[in-house]
Amino acid sequence: MTVTVGDLYTRLFAAYGEQHWWPGETPFEVMVGAILTQNTAWANVERAITALRQADALSPRALRALPLERLAALIRPSGYFNAKARKLRALGEYLGAHGDDIEALFRSRPLDELRDELLMLHGVGPETADSMLLYAGNLPSFVVDAYTIRILRRLGVIQPDERATYDAVQALFHAALPRDARLYNEYHALFVAHGKDICRAQRPRCESCSLLPDCPAGTASGAGDNGGRAGDRVV
Repeated sequence: MTVTVGDLYTRLFAAYGEQHWWPGETPFEVMVGAILTQNTAWANVERAITALRQADALSPRALRALPLERLAALIRPSGYFNAKARKLRALGEYLGAHGDDIEALFRSRPLDELRDELLMLHGVGPETADSMLLYAGNLPSFVVDAYTIRILRRLGVIQPDERATYDAVQALFHAALPRDARLYNEYHALFVAHGKDICRAQRPRCESCSLLPDCPAGTASGAGDNGGRAGDRVV
């Protein structure tokens, strides 16, 4: 029997506990981090944010005023720094159009309208926009990432041959769960914890997975019988 979305949250929370996400000191820093974390590890993002802070450049005004070359140099640790500098400039200009008042911005219009505006920004896709809405704006827009899709596929919630679009997966959670930002925050963080530590893309640690009894991918590989040799399998 396929595990349900509600039951999955309960199981993951029991395994990992509260995650205290997102790692950012202010809503603006969270928005910057949502762009910088594209295609890189969070440790690299932290180095880039530290460089911005030390250069007194961690503000919407600075993103607008700094030459792109200087901004790119500061965020170099995050990778794709030239492209990300242009994305940050677009974010700074967007915030400037709203008086640099992020809290007022997130209170100013319905969530769907805000999301559409964010998706119009250069370099902002659904995962980045939803991360900003959820973690900077405390608005209930579920974040779907590669960990989420990988775990759902292996559990059979998404069939292996099913085209799992971002919007379709997000709709699955919006339909099954209350529209609650705190719940969405915690659930996404739990997916990250499980995907990084256990349900890895390469060599998943099925033998240590609390979800193994309900995971077709893990049980089919014999992980419960052979001490986790399923680690050689990629799903």
